[in-house]
Amino acid sequence: MGNHGATKVYAIIEDSGRQYKVEPGTTLYVDLRELPEGQDRVEFDRVLLLGEGEQTRVGTPYVDGARVLGRFATEVKGDKIDVVKFKRRKGYHLKKGHRQRYLKVTIEEITTG
Repeated sequence: MGNHGATKVYAIIEDSGRQYKVEPGTTLYVDLRELPEGQDRVEFDRVLLLGEGEQTRVGTPYVDGARVLGRFATEVKGDKIDVVKFKRRKGYHLKKGHRQRYLKVTIEEITTG
């Protein structure tokens, strides 16, 4: 039983103040950013932890030389949220909507450096 010899490489990366656990093939939504014209790859160099079977490398704060490469798929919009401001007895109320924009990225490669 179990996986014989096949070690699964994973990484924990930081992007825009959030942490994500990724493996090759993982799809994640990161904050929208400007990419150079014609570029369809995104590189994450802030790797906090690398795990490979029994070996785990923890960065201080980042793992030296480690990178995670992903392919930019598309730009998507998140769920709509309503922002409501209200002051009682003043006749003041305000309602706004907001939809955050994200990049859909598929992780392709984790390099250990």
